[in-house]
Amino acid sequence: MSPYVGTRPSVSTTLRRRIAAAMTGLLAAGALATFAGSAGAAPQPTVGQVQARLKQLNSRAENLDQQFAQAQQDLASASQRLKLVNHQASRYLARYRSMRAEIARIAATAYMNGQMTSVAALLTSGDAQQALDQSSILLQLSSSNSAEMSQFLSAARQLTGAQQAARRARTAIVELRNKLASQKKSLGKLIGQQKALLAQLTPAQQQATGPGTSTGTGTGGGGTGTGGGGTGTGGGGTGTGGGGTTTYKGPTGTQAGKAVAFAYAQLGKPYVWGATGPGSYDCSGLTMASWAAAGVSIPRTSYSQWAGLPHVPTSQLQPGDILVFNGVGHVAIYVGGGYLIDAPHSGAVVEKVALSGWYSQSLIGAVRP
Repeated sequence: MSPYVGTRPSVSTTLRRRIAAAMTGLLAAGALATFAGSAGAAPQPTVGQVQARLKQLNSRAENLDQQFAQAQQDLASASQRLKLVNHQASRYLARYRSMRAEIARIAATAYMNGQMTSVAALLTSGDAQQALDQSSILLQLSSSNSAEMSQFLSAARQLTGAQQAARRARTAIVELRNKLASQKKSLGKLIGQQKALLAQLTPAQQQATGPGTSTGTGTGGGGTGTGGGGTGTGGGGTGTGGGGTTTYKGPTGTQAGKAVAFAYAQLGKPYVWGATGPGSYDCSGLTMASWAAAGVSIPRTSYSQWAGLPHVPTSQLQPGDILVFNGVGHVAIYVGGGYLIDAPHSGAVVEKVALSGWYSQSLIGAVRP
């Protein structure tokens, strides 16, 4: 018989038992919570769902990027317009002040001769609109000064118009800057979502989700090689610079050849939305810069390039043609041999890719500067 039978357990024994019971309860609760969490967790998206979502984001990012580029262009135009109207307003202000002094002299003479009862408004007003509002006073002056009166009122109208145009230009600039800031924030958010989704896919699974994501066909510079012609995917023109090579050795005697040569020289440079070179590009910035290098000025955005340049059948593609994709939201330059050079999206570089996969599926047409 144990000496401890009928005796009260020691404090240490009781404490150990309580701790053991508590640990057992915690383990059971943890297991239950784990089971409940697993049972209630949202199912992981399939590869197909991730690809579909990424394709949507790519499309939205492309369109937003081109809207951003258009807003930048509009802002530059508005700033130039403001500069012009400010210069114009300065000239009109000088003319108005000169004419006001002359009219004040005439009015003062008329007042002294008893022909007018008040010339205060004309003598003191530096506001062209106020002078126009009170122009009836001028009717009291001698008809012999009608030429001076007409010139004064004309100067007041010109100055008022220029001042109003300047105010409109300043308002437009503020609105465009706010629009740019909003678009930049939205685009940054989209880019973050794209990167998160891409991390869930293998390179092979990324194929056909958007420009620049199909692997195995793209080259981003650094490669060597020569190549001959090759027939364009659409049938028509023949390409030079050939297959998957990254060094252009085709003709440069034409403007199209110069544009293609320039595009080759940009391989490996980073994509940056809104960029037009020389260190980085977005898609339409690359096509615009390529043709600018050939001495041809074309519109800035994919929308305006599609709207403003002659369309050509995709069955008659020639090197230098601009390929248009994704509902006019993306462009690239065709380089022959069934290949194109593209600035695809943020995080990628200018690369040469085959006109297949996403590109062939999203192609809506082509234009030729």
